[in-house]
Order: sequence, then structure tokens, then C-alpha cells
Amino acid sequence: MPGLELAPYQTPSGFTLPSIHSWSAFYTYQPNPRTLATQTQHWTQLLLTYARARRLFALSLADADLASAGKGAWAEVLHNPRLKPPSTSAHYTTLHACAVLLPASFFAPGQAGAESVILCWRTVGEWAGVLHDWALQTGQTSTILTLFEISNPPVPSELSDIPEPLLRRAVGVLQRSGKAQVIEGEGGGGVRIFA
Repeated sequence: MPGLELAPYQTPSGFTLPSIHSWSAFYTYQPNPRTLATQTQHWTQLLLTYARARRLFALSLADADLASAGKGAWAEVLHNPRLKPPSTSAHYTTLHACAVLLPASFFAPGQAGAESVILCWRTVGEWAGVLHDWALQTGQTSTILTLFEISNPPVPSELSDIPEPLLRRAVGVLQRSGKAQVIEGEGGGGVRIFA
């Protein structure tokens, strides 16, 4: 491939793309099942690493469309203008099958379109641990908190902007382990986290 070295590349935001990102076949559907599985594994790893670095929780077809034009939060990873001709990932649909994604049905109405996924760059259990640690560190244990208060704290935290469906699942993990109680009520209720 003349003019393009297969080497890691640092984006303008400071994220380092792996060398495979410079390979044009990375952007081409691979009909061989083994090759496709490897390619999907690389794309999944790349997208989750990027999402974690940029604190992105969702990926939609609209995001992918913007990226194909070199715009939006996902352009650095989904679009490679260094390739001739420039390439854009067509593997969005493959991502729906990955266990690290929650389908759009977990979004609350009006939060996202039907063509969106939540990126779980931490497992639900890990998010439950983050939530429990946050409650302990901020003195919020035994206090009834709304999900909005948790995901929009006055002091930014690791839980800032976490999507409600993912937060609900994390609360469910804590509830099943006896570390939280869900309080039903008008306006969505709340949650009490125990020490």
C-alpha cells in the first residue's frame, strides 16, 4: 500500500488507533466466517476502547452516517481519510450481535432512535460496583436518590451521563445482592444504596 504505513496513528484528540486501522481490508466485509469473526472482534475492541476513552455511551446509524462524512464524535475511529479512497466502517450491524452491547429497546422513549446501541465498555456488574463506591464516597448511602441525580451529579463522576437503561441494570445488580432498594413512586421513584 503506497504512501500509508501500517502503524499506530494518533488522532487529533490524542486517541491512538491500532495499526489495523490503516489496513483497507479492515473496512471491507469479509465473507470468510473465521476472518469475519476476527475482524468483528477487532472492531468491537476498537469501538469499546474508543468509547471508554471519549466517554461515549451510544452509537447510532446517524453517528455512522456523520462519520462517513468525517464529522461527529465517531469520525476518528469509523472513518479513515488516510486511505485512498477514504474508507468508512460498514460493521455497525455486526455490533448488534455482540454481547457487550445493549439493544436500542433498552433506551427510554425519546432517548434514542431504533437504530442505536448502548456501548458497555464496562460490564453491568462493574457499573454496579462504580455506583456503590460512588454512594459510599459521597455519603449518599441510605439516601433516596433518583436516577437523574445519580447520572447528573453536582460534581462530575464516573456515573455522569450514564444512560438510564444501563444505570437501571446496575441498580438491579445491587438490589439482587442486597446493596440497594428500589423505591417505586411518582416521577420514576428512586433508589436507596446501602453501605
